[in-house]
Amino acid sequence: MSTRSLGVVIVGFGGMGYQHSLMISQVSRLKLLGAYDIKAEAQEKAAKSGIKAYPSLDAVLADPAVEIVLIATPNDTHKDIAIKAMKAGKHVICEKPVCLDSTELAAILAVAAETGKVFQVHQNRRWDEDYLIVKKLYDEKLIGEVFHIETRVQGSRGIPGDWRRLEAQGGGMMLDWGVHLLDRITVMIPGRIVQVFCKLNFPTGEEVDEGFHVFLTFEHGKTVMVEVGTRNFLSLPLWYVSGTMGTAIIQDWTLSGRVMTLQTIENMDATPIVAGAGLTKTMAPRIDETATEAPLPRVKADVCDFYRNVIDVIEGRAKPVIKNAEVMRVMKLMETCFLSDKTGQVIQFE
Repeated sequence: MSTRSLGVVIVGFGGMGYQHSLMISQVSRLKLLGAYDIKAEAQEKAAKSGIKAYPSLDAVLADPAVEIVLIATPNDTHKDIAIKAMKAGKHVICEKPVCLDSTELAAILAVAAETGKVFQVHQNRRWDEDYLIVKKLYDEKLIGEVFHIETRVQGSRGIPGDWRRLEAQGGGMMLDWGVHLLDRITVMIPGRIVQVFCKLNFPTGEEVDEGFHVFLTFEHGKTVMVEVGTRNFLSLPLWYVSGTMGTAIIQDWTLSGRVMTLQTIENMDATPIVAGAGLTKTMAPRIDETATEAPLPRVKADVCDFYRNVIDVIEGRAKPVIKNAEVMRVMKLMETCFLSDKTGQVIQFE
């Protein structure tokens, strides 16, 4: 096994570009050579971080020591930089969303095939522990067969005052957060998505979506609700997962939550309870001994494994963890969400 380090340059040294530099420093086989950004303050930040501030993209691509170009620029610039980098003989790691639409992605992948260069998209939130907990519950049937999932992120600060507010630059919450939540769901749940319904929301009149609700129906009947909001002053749980033998809830990124699992099936002829202005047997609480509450299972993960996988793919020892076919599927799914919102219709997807 090779021990040679691969030289990396980050193009776009804002918040996410800087975060990449911290992660790369933890991967022994990657050497961060420098960064390039069109903004002077970002160039100064790179220099202060102890790395080379390249004067231009052309200078990055002309440097033979650079083997990987990591793109962390606004979404509308990804396609041109990726294609130019691969044609210059560089492998590419690209931030999400990979580009503005599936046509642009197809053009990128065509150049990757033509040049033989590795192109991988940084879907880092596949390593979030909250997601991995839900995936464990799903895969191992710890609450029986999961039949419905709610996954959401909510904040109250609105859209950040940068390119994320601009449609031309690929702003909006569908492309910013939807790409993560939809990616994770489509990786976790096998099978075709047969129906998509989406409602974008614009509570303060931004030109891009400030949040959304997406409802997915899979061929086997499983359903998923995906929600993002930026005007939620009281947040709902990150995850609410319903299974045939239990329920799991994850409240927030601190991983507070619990799992309730069925132990015995009690007599369904329950004693009615007073509920509002009437009585109900259906919604009467369970007898305590018929269900058990437990803490969430824990799953440890290291997001630096993404970069290690890129190295292994470049050296021919592994398949990509983030497959380009998966990236394309999510891009087309987001396009279907936009179409559903525009038409007000449920759309047949696959």
